Amino acid sequence: MGQFDLVIGVVLLGLFLNTYLYGLVTYQFIIYYNTKFNDRLWIKSIVGLLFVLDTVHSAVAVYAGWEMCVTNYANPSVLAYVSWTIPFTAVATALAAFITQIFLGHRVLILTKNIPLVTFIGLLSLLGFFFGVYAGIYSGILHAVAKFGPLGPFVTCWLVFQTSADILITCVLSFVLSRSRTGFRRTDTIINRIIRGAVQTGLFASIFALADLFSFMLHRNTNLYAMFAYPLGRIYTNTLLDTLNARTALKAMDGTEIENDSYRMQHQTHTISGAPGTLHSIHVQKEVITDLTDECPVDTKYTV
Repeated sequence: MGQFDLVIGVVLLGLFLNTYLYGLVTYQFIIYYNTKFNDRLWIKSIVGLLFVLDTVHSAVAVYAGWEMCVTNYANPSVLAYVSWTIPFTAVATALAAFITQIFLGHRVLILTKNIPLVTFIGLLSLLGFFFGVYAGIYSGILHAVAKFGPLGPFVTCWLVFQTSADILITCVLSFVLSRSRTGFRRTDTIINRIIRGAVQTGLFASIFALADLFSFMLHRNTNLYAMFAYPLGRIYTNTLLDTLNARTALKAMDGTEIENDSYRMQHQTHTISGAPGTLHSIHVQKEVITDLTDECPVDTKYTV
């Protein structure tokens, strides 16, 4: 292993992954913009804000790579300090997580009507945002990597609260939606797709947040944490946009489904008076109508 593999190399890997995920964010944003969803203004504002935030943060990430590998190419002593890009990354990531969790918390409120539960989710998210901003600003004040010891508790609180909110949201959405299964194939397919989106939203963000936490706490003499810290904000935006854009596929499954099952039973009898035999038939028709109609489209019933 080279001398700078765990100092510069891991940062570059994080920047490459962040750039790839930003490309996916841009693609998802274009799909959302061109699909013309009938979303409320606050939802459109969240999408626009996250896209602007991701664009600015990705530009800052590229600058961080340039500053480390080009501007200070012959100055390895600079690696003992953090520039303003690291505090900005912490603040931007905490903000992206907070916005996404507020949106998903609204979905929990719509589905459960449980105000205490949503309030608890909001508290976890707010605490994660607060400690994330505090940790970012504090890292800029400390500046020297050797002085990062006191920063540990604040980073721990930030990522633990943030991850707890993600996991709680995922569990609640999965539980509530799984109980909404009706037994009808088309409706259950739509519900399963929404559950998968909810799991994806919390799973990938939680994995990267915990990896960021453990690498920061256990490998203080490296920049391993940066490999997970830079792309974390893009993961939140990608999963949120994927949840919104998935309605295009769900609408294709939408509609009113009528299943007709006919069962015919015939038997021959004779009247008591001895009249000619009469054929009696019993016709049983069963109609099954799903609960997804044009008046209640899937994107308004389940996702917002």
